[in-house]
Amino acid sequence: MAGRRIICIMLAGIALGPAPAAVAANAPGAPGDKATWTPANKDGFGTSATTASRLWHTLSGGQLTEVYYPDLGTPSVRTLDFVISDGKHWAERDEQASRRRLQLSDTHSLSYRQVNEEPGRFRITKTYVEDPARSTLLVHVRLESLSGRRLAAYALYDPSLGNDGDDDSATSGAHVLRAADDGSPVASALVADPAFKRTSSGYLGTSDGWTDLRRDFRMDWTYSAAPRGNVVQTGQTRLTGRRGKREATIALGFAPEPAAAERAATTSLDRGFASAAERYRQGWHAYLGGLKRVPASADPTTYDVSVMTLAAHEDKTFRGGYIASPTMPWAWGTGLSNPSDAYHLVWARDLYQIATALAAAGDTAGANRAVDYLFGRQQKPDGSFPQNSRVDGTPQWTNLQLDEVALPIVLAWQLKRFGGGLYRNHVKRAADFLVDYPGAPLTPQERWENQSGYSPATTAAEIAGLTCAADIARRNGDTAAATRYQRAADDWQQHIEGWTATSNGPYSPKPYYLRLTKDGNPNAGTAYSLGDSGPTVDQRRVVDPSFLELVRLGVKPAADPVIRNTLAVVDRQLGAGDPSGRFFWHRYDFDGYGEKQDGSPWDINQPVNPTENWANNATIGRNWPIFGGERGEYDLLAGDRAGARASLAHMAAAANDGYMIPEQVWAPDFPPGGRPGFPAGEGTFSATPLAWSHAQYVRLAWSIQAGRPVEQPSIVAARYGG
Repeated sequence: MAGRRIICIMLAGIALGPAPAAVAANAPGAPGDKATWTPANKDGFGTSATTASRLWHTLSGGQLTEVYYPDLGTPSVRTLDFVISDGKHWAERDEQASRRRLQLSDTHSLSYRQVNEEPGRFRITKTYVEDPARSTLLVHVRLESLSGRRLAAYALYDPSLGNDGDDDSATSGAHVLRAADDGSPVASALVADPAFKRTSSGYLGTSDGWTDLRRDFRMDWTYSAAPRGNVVQTGQTRLTGRRGKREATIALGFAPEPAAAERAATTSLDRGFASAAERYRQGWHAYLGGLKRVPASADPTTYDVSVMTLAAHEDKTFRGGYIASPTMPWAWGTGLSNPSDAYHLVWARDLYQIATALAAAGDTAGANRAVDYLFGRQQKPDGSFPQNSRVDGTPQWTNLQLDEVALPIVLAWQLKRFGGGLYRNHVKRAADFLVDYPGAPLTPQERWENQSGYSPATTAAEIAGLTCAADIARRNGDTAAATRYQRAADDWQQHIEGWTATSNGPYSPKPYYLRLTKDGNPNAGTAYSLGDSGPTVDQRRVVDPSFLELVRLGVKPAADPVIRNTLAVVDRQLGAGDPSGRFFWHRYDFDGYGEKQDGSPWDINQPVNPTENWANNATIGRNWPIFGGERGEYDLLAGDRAGARASLAHMAAAANDGYMIPEQVWAPDFPPGGRPGFPAGEGTFSATPLAWSHAQYVRLAWSIQAGRPVEQPSIVAARYGG
């Protein structure tokens, strides 16, 4: 495989120069190639169920990818993989082997192993767990020589400490590789049992281990240090793939400084992989054992992995702070935000989805920690919530989205958090902000975070939030506030159709809800730029499945004629999949947030042009599994339990081999969906796992069990006939 794999002989004409002799000096070639993150389509995600281990790891494509430390907002590793060589004719990175598979080794814990095999040469099996007692990742490695010949195996470690891989410094000890971040108190240490034979620290693309090994298939360089740059470290293991030398354990420890990281790694190594793995499994078994039993509607493994994955999205220092995803899709992983943020921030909207799913599954403690985080750490003094925050609650992106102000109120009501302190200091401030916000329910940004206007989805959340706030106010004797909140909610409920449902749009002669209107006049041909690489179009040409928030939150009944007509419009415009159109849906017409037509990454500078039928390799938003779940919740209210079950099954089918459910799946109606390598209905290179997707799966499973959406606030439905 070009650029990554050398087989049999060196390619002629490449001026590599003579291999230098082994040295004990600083590596040349600083600072190395620019650091980036790995693709976002992870097939495994793990962490200990304890809080003593502040590590999380992801797996993708046969290798260990990002490791997060000391919190879930700080990726500190890019990759850890292995180079296998016969020392004479070939060297190969194991993640480039022609056969790769991922296995969930225990369906009741986030325990994964990767098996990479090159027929006739080697098979390497890697099993991953965090030490529950400390911040160490342990990797049990088994190497088998398939030819019977003696092999060599080298650990290739690419740290990116403190959310930045361009300012690390590395040193090589006799049996340990240490690294530290020049910009933050984050350090790592890599050790092995049996101990490494040789070590080296270099710079990516110039003096790293792969650059060394692909020259003559042997480790010639043993650089003792690589100060400040994009460092990569190499350790030659004692594995040969032959009897007696097939197994080793690699320990990757973290701490604020290198000596402490080395102590963590060596302590974990001394206590052994088997002990840590058993305690790791027991922790997840105990977590699942404290929840409700798997609902009959769900696939048991998909369900258990989904619940554990949601729990794993919680930070261990700032409890209740659940991030959106431990990934960096597309441009987010190559510098659009640097240091990386986006998906490993805390969004009030996503946190609402996660917490309602946890509550449905029986993890009320986790759901209540989310409430405490939202109101105690993330809420701003004026009562609003930031667009998102770092895990410590510090606002990161500064826009305002009114559904993110309303949904925490709904969550507090659902969890019966009616106490006077929470009401006076937090719920009341949020409700007052909603009522007093100029122009409300018009929102500066709606659900998809790139438009202002009157949004059916955001307005539904606002109405539900104020109705719940009114009930909490009454319970606390604040009748004046209760009257004020309910009056605003009732007024908005009566006007929502007039603000957002067009009766002269191009998709139906009957009224249908739009994604949003810029001016509260849905019959006006107002044009706006969609954002996320989307074009500028007439607002009447843009619909969105999110209007179903009106039904799920109890603001409108399922049988409402405008709701039903909009369903038909959305199915025609945005549905894709099986012949009935019941599969998943696009976010909205002309969505540009997704890969290009050739499958290459989303490009914020590559706009969609609807007049050219998505030509010029434009970026295209594919289908989102969350919409299958939301449609299933609607189906239950419409009396279609079979439809809800079908939606749940489709969501489970979208999961990959590690049972990770993606943000988007390949759609058969847009290329490259349906082509070889891009099977329709399977995950794209989008954020995987997406916590919202897993939350929707869990919640729909319990909604089917209950016969109604478990997230629907009954007080809202009772008032408006939802």
